[in-house]
Amino acid sequence: MSAAQRPSNDPLINQWMPFTANRQFHDQPRIIARAEGVYYYNTQGEKLLDGSSGLYCIPLGHGRREIREAVSRQMEVLDYAPPFQYGFPPGFQLATEVAELTPPGLNRIMFAGSGSEAVDSALKVALQYHRVRGEGARQRFVGRERGYHGVNFGGWSVGGMVNNRKAFGLGLPGALHMRHTHIKENYFEMGQGTHGADLADDLERFVNLHGADTIAACIVEPVAGSTGILPPPKGYLQRLREICTKHGILLIFDEVITGFGRTGQAFASQTFGVTPDIITMAKAITNGSIPMSAIAVREDIQQTILDAAPPNAVEFYHGYTYSAHPVACAAGLATLKIYREENTFGRVRELTPGFLEQIASFKGDPEVVDTRGFGLLGAVELAPKGKPGERGFKFLCKAFEEGLVLRCSGDSVVLAPPFAATPDQISEMIDIVRKLIRQGY
Repeated sequence: MSAAQRPSNDPLINQWMPFTANRQFHDQPRIIARAEGVYYYNTQGEKLLDGSSGLYCIPLGHGRREIREAVSRQMEVLDYAPPFQYGFPPGFQLATEVAELTPPGLNRIMFAGSGSEAVDSALKVALQYHRVRGEGARQRFVGRERGYHGVNFGGWSVGGMVNNRKAFGLGLPGALHMRHTHIKENYFEMGQGTHGADLADDLERFVNLHGADTIAACIVEPVAGSTGILPPPKGYLQRLREICTKHGILLIFDEVITGFGRTGQAFASQTFGVTPDIITMAKAITNGSIPMSAIAVREDIQQTILDAAPPNAVEFYHGYTYSAHPVACAAGLATLKIYREENTFGRVRELTPGFLEQIASFKGDPEVVDTRGFGLLGAVELAPKGKPGERGFKFLCKAFEEGLVLRCSGDSVVLAPPFAATPDQISEMIDIVRKLIRQGY
């Protein structure tokens, strides 16, 4: 039924849903009514396993009392204050605690409201940093095919997912894209593949073609998430770091998905032993309870920007109404406290081997063309049926009916279980996926 044919009192008609097949949803809605622990519940009260940690943002499980109470207390004390030219204690405290988790030197924290906002903030920091140093010609950004950096103009311009780009014009001028790292030599190889480190040399090729003095920054996800979980080949991130350092290009790691424990350390940059110049983060910073994001910037980058401005002048003309929102900060502080007290990142390291072993067990199934995984991120790529993505979408819909909420990227079935899940609950997620594949979905 088309929107024009629907009655005006249809309860689904007024919300334009994001990244959703709205017309299909209106005909076959998938409504989530409540959540607790690692479960959602539909409108009939039936349990649904949360196989994707919300959108990679609720690692501690749903309904954490500690976060709820912290938010309530903050609402009673200070619900909002303007972040431009004024400050409030929760913002400074959260920045300090985030800086204790980030790699050494990346200790200047700027808050925003979403991963998309964090990416655009990082890109603008890079531009201004080079400009105040007398290198204003550095205006190009280098992203990667199949990269995802949010949906704001800067983010999708450096991103490389075609459906996120093709309807919206040319984007930022001068955005370049390296090749992606999903190569056949690494199919069915869990963790980091042994082939493809040389793909990082695409950045060197752009330097040779355009000149290093025109490139501001290179931005990549340490593990490409939204495109279907693509771990970096061994040596790839190290090679990017070498090239960036050699040519004065800032390296930005988009850790909106991997930040706060998904790879077993606070940040994937620590897991891989590669330190960027800027990190973006969001999602798990508040356990998904209230929208929030941040960037961590190298101390000397911030100081260079501050020192270039006249006394009493605003140094960086950027920010958002909800930057360091007091209630979001309270949620973030409560979340980080749980991470510390429950050794959450250590739990990820304990769960990872069994999880990846189960993802790898799909190898040999004639319906499966690849398996990939790193940390508590896994993907089972199905042989296409019909147009690209058609099988994946049908799989997602059927999984909901079978009691599992997950992500599908194209024809890749993606699992990112909450850190709070038990091994048995993770196995149950895997069992549902296996059952549906055997049924031909």
